[in-house]
Amino acid sequence: MQTKGDIKRKSLVGFIAIVATVILLAMLSSFLRIRLDLTEDKRFTLSKQSHEILSDLKNDIYIQVWLDGDMPVEFKKLRRSVRELLDEFRILSGKRIDFEFINPSAAGDVAQREAQYTSLIGKGLNPINIQSGDEEGGSSQKIIFPGMLVNYNGTEVPVNFLSNNPAVSPEQNLLHSIEGLEYEMIQTVATLSADTIYKIAFIEGHDEYSEIETGDLTLNLARFFTIDRGVIGGKPGILDDYTAIIIAGPEKEFTENDKFVIDQYIMNGGKVLWLLEEVYVDSDSLTLGRSTSIYRPLNLDDQLFRYGVRLNPIMVQDLDCSLIPLTIVTGESNRQVVPSPWPWYPLLQPSSAHPVTRNINKVRAQFANYLDTVGLDPQIKKTVLLSTSPLTRLISPPAEISLEEAAVAPDERAFSGGRLPVAVLLEGVFPSAFRNRITDNLAGGSNIRVRNESDPTKMIVIADGDVIRNDIMRSGTSEAPYPLGQDRYTGQMFGNRDFLINCLNYLADDKGLLELRSREMKMRLLNRTKIRQEKTKWQVINVAGPVVVVILYGLAYSFFRKRKYAKSGV
Repeated sequence: MQTKGDIKRKSLVGFIAIVATVILLAMLSSFLRIRLDLTEDKRFTLSKQSHEILSDLKNDIYIQVWLDGDMPVEFKKLRRSVRELLDEFRILSGKRIDFEFINPSAAGDVAQREAQYTSLIGKGLNPINIQSGDEEGGSSQKIIFPGMLVNYNGTEVPVNFLSNNPAVSPEQNLLHSIEGLEYEMIQTVATLSADTIYKIAFIEGHDEYSEIETGDLTLNLARFFTIDRGVIGGKPGILDDYTAIIIAGPEKEFTENDKFVIDQYIMNGGKVLWLLEEVYVDSDSLTLGRSTSIYRPLNLDDQLFRYGVRLNPIMVQDLDCSLIPLTIVTGESNRQVVPSPWPWYPLLQPSSAHPVTRNINKVRAQFANYLDTVGLDPQIKKTVLLSTSPLTRLISPPAEISLEEAAVAPDERAFSGGRLPVAVLLEGVFPSAFRNRITDNLAGGSNIRVRNESDPTKMIVIADGDVIRNDIMRSGTSEAPYPLGQDRYTGQMFGNRDFLINCLNYLADDKGLLELRSREMKMRLLNRTKIRQEKTKWQVINVAGPVVVVILYGLAYSFFRKRKYAKSGV
């Protein structure tokens, strides 16, 4: 029979063994990195692309996240998601990524807070004004900066990660923001740490939009690319150093020499963003109340047809459109400015099935044409990125356009044209537009090898040049671009800038990063009515529940321990 001393010794030895085992396991686990993602939609699992980029980092990155302090619950969820993702980034990068969460409203002095806000806005972070109510019927306002500043080798780049699509609910916007976090962050890290910066060129020489008219997009693209502008001049090979080129709203016809240079650039794997329209409307005349649309060919029809798309020189009217300020005269001298729908400015609907257009706002167009996909070449994949609403009608030039139309309610029965493609992505192997043609005179006597079939490549064709054109602020002799896609009268921000940046990133993307925008997560929303009704009950359960469980466990443990030793007679 065991004595009481034997039992104590065995208990002590067992306790020491357990403690030693725990310490040993803790030491071993410090050398292991085991992370399990048990969520259904794998929200904590980073992509293969992110793994490769983070593991190849050669220098440290410091990130300031300006999303901290007292804020609504929804933004606390966004902050938690950002922190969890940055934790993963830090581990995978071998702790080369360090980050800090900062409250932009921490300063006690109002002047200091305003100075901080101004500084962050100047650095590229977009603030939002949140108005929240309380149970007593009061309300308060708070400025929040849902973004971060990424610092790498002396370069600081802003990243805004809040999706703000007015077409969906705030809960969906928050979900879309969380879905896009990995892409927004890793795209910036990849660009900053890349050994090579891709070059993009705006083509000039055909009365394309000027530098100030595309200034906002140029400034935003400069975060990712080196941007040039220049004339082709019919010189073969002049575009070879560029990953992609942009043809933005030309008004003059392209010569065969320039077409040949672009064609051979595509044959060698070059990417092109075409923004074209073949119907001209004089905007200056329209400000006086009336203008006339005129057919204006660009001599690109045969080339685009070979690549798989046709640009139709017909304007689209759409009942889903943006507003214009219309002056209404009432009485003898009373004038009132009224926002009125303008079917000539359609709001293009982005496809939710492609990462370029997923979760972006509608894109505003002006006097847009439309596209047809043509040909049955199995080597070319065609994807519609932007389309009109079903309530459309077509107007062929010449046609008179008057601002007085905005004051008249349109007849919906006339708008039965259905959905029309306005932006199309073409991917694959393209035939040369100059196949079976004599090109010696086009090559300018150079000894280049003329190719009749392209390397795998891609291009995007948009049937409206105004998608890329920003308004201009003029003060005296100085000029500055308005934000691309912002309505200067209502302040509403459309998706033009996001769409075009995604287009260029997709064309230049050799790592498949933009595919991360296809990530989907399920919405798991709480019932707000039930929360209010059962608030007290769940507070009691959460506070008192754990205490009750511990007490019950202690009583049960004491009971069974006494019963065990009572039987053993010790």
